[in-house]
Amino acid sequence: MRPAPFTPAVRILAALVLFVASADAEVPDEGDCPRSGGRSGESASEDASPTLIREGSALEYSDLPALRELIPAEVWSHRNAFFSAGMLMEIGPCHRRYPLPAYFADATKRFAAQVRLDADGNLQGYVAGTPFPPESIATDDPAAGTKWAWNLEYRNREAGPRGHFRITDMPSRAGGVQVYTGEFFQLRTSHRADLADSAFAQPGSEEKLWISGGRFDTPSDARHLAWRQMRSIEADQRFSDPDDTFVYAPSMRKVRRAATTWVDGLYTPSYRAGDSGSGGSVATDSGGYAPTGAVSLSSALSHATTEHLAVGFNDLSIRPNAYRWRLRGMREVLAPINGARAGYPENPIRNYGTSGLALGSDRWEVRYAAVIEGKTRDREQGFDTLIIYVDHQTHLPLYLISRRSGGLIVDIGIPVHRFSGDVVNYPDRSGADRALVFDPVAAVYYRAANGGSGWRRESYDVRSTPPSRSELQEMTTTDTLLRGR
Repeated sequence: MRPAPFTPAVRILAALVLFVASADAEVPDEGDCPRSGGRSGESASEDASPTLIREGSALEYSDLPALRELIPAEVWSHRNAFFSAGMLMEIGPCHRRYPLPAYFADATKRFAAQVRLDADGNLQGYVAGTPFPPESIATDDPAAGTKWAWNLEYRNREAGPRGHFRITDMPSRAGGVQVYTGEFFQLRTSHRADLADSAFAQPGSEEKLWISGGRFDTPSDARHLAWRQMRSIEADQRFSDPDDTFVYAPSMRKVRRAATTWVDGLYTPSYRAGDSGSGGSVATDSGGYAPTGAVSLSSALSHATTEHLAVGFNDLSIRPNAYRWRLRGMREVLAPINGARAGYPENPIRNYGTSGLALGSDRWEVRYAAVIEGKTRDREQGFDTLIIYVDHQTHLPLYLISRRSGGLIVDIGIPVHRFSGDVVNYPDRSGADRALVFDPVAAVYYRAANGGSGWRRESYDVRSTPPSRSELQEMTTTDTLLRGR
C-alpha cells in the first residue's frame, strides 16, 4: 500500500500551526505539549490555542504533516526512510523530567563550578557529573555549542552498556544485505559519579577514559572475530591522541593492532563476507575488493579485518574537542528517547518497513533540544560538519546529521534509547539502588549520499549496571581476545 500523498492544503496548514522554539525561549514545563500557532504571545489566548499533540495519541502515516515542524528538516526530507505505511506512532509525554541518580546530581553540584574550557575547546577541571549544567549555559555564549557537546559525552551512563547486538547493513546497489550478530560493551572507567569511593574511577583502569570491545557470532566465517579499544584519559586534552585498539582475527589466530588507529567514537572491525581467509575476496586500500590470489593473503586479511567500519557503535561516543562547535538554537522536537517496542534479541522479527529503517511504530516524545553544529578539525572522517540535537534535560543525542562541504548530507541518524526506570525487572545497581539510566537500544542511519542505503543496530537487551568482577576482568584485558571474547 502506498502512503497517502500530502496535499498542498495540508502542507500549508502544517507550516502554519507548528512551532520551532527560538534560542531565547524558556524551557517548556513538564506536560506542556506544543500548541497550534506556537508559544510566543500565547498568554492572551492560551485557552483558544488547541494542543497540537497530546500524550496517548496514536498517529498513522497520514498524520505526519501535523508533525512536520517537530522533526528536523533533513529527516523530513527523507521521511519515507524513517516512517512507513501501516505505522502507528504512540505519542509519549511532553517534556517529561526523567529522574537522575542522586550520586550523579551530587557530583554535578560538587564539581561543576571548577570545570572550564581552554582556547581549543579542551575540557579542564572535570571530575564527574554534568560538566556544564544547562542553566549555566547562555545561548549567546560563544562556547555554548562546545559545552553542550561535552554534556552529551559525559551524560549519565552508569558503567556503560553491554549486551548483544544485531547490525543490518543495507547497501544501495552492489552486494546483498549484510547481517552481523554478537556481543559488545563500553565500560566507563573514569569520571564515574557512581564510584566516589574510588576517586570516581575504576580501580586499575584510571588512565583510561573508557574501554570498549565485542565479538561477532555470525556470520559463521566471522565467528570469534573480537576487539578491544582503549581511550586514554589524555584525549580530553589532545583530541589527536590515537586509541589502543586490538583485533583478534580467527583466520590468522593472532591479535593485531587495528589498521585504523584514530576514530571519533567506538571502533568496529571492518568485516565483510569473504574476508575470513577461506577464499573469495578481501578489501583493498581503495575501498574495493580484490581476489585473494592477487594480494599478500596474510597482510591483506590483517589490514582488511582491522580497519574501522563506521557502522554499529560509532555514535555511542564522540571526541567533543575534535570539532569546532556552535549553538544553532534551541527547539522542540519529537524523538524516540524512550522506545516502547522491542527489537533484537528480545523481538528478532520486528518489522522496520521496506527501508529497514522505519521507526514510526514506536513511542515518540516531545523534547527540548540544543541544536549544535561542529566542524571537524584536521581529520578526514568522510564528512565536514556534524549536527547533533542534544536533549536539554538528559543530554542524550536525539538526531545526528553529517554533511560534506557545500552542504551535501552524508548520513542521517536517529538513536533509540530506553529508560531503565520504566523497564520491569531491570537489575538493581547494588542492593536496593534502582538504576536510572538510558540504554542505547537501537539506531538507524540513512546514507543520503550513497544512493539511499542505510544500516540499523539493535541491542535491546543491553544493561548499563556495573559488571561483575569476572566480567570486569574480561573487559579490561586483551588476553581474552585469544579466546574470541
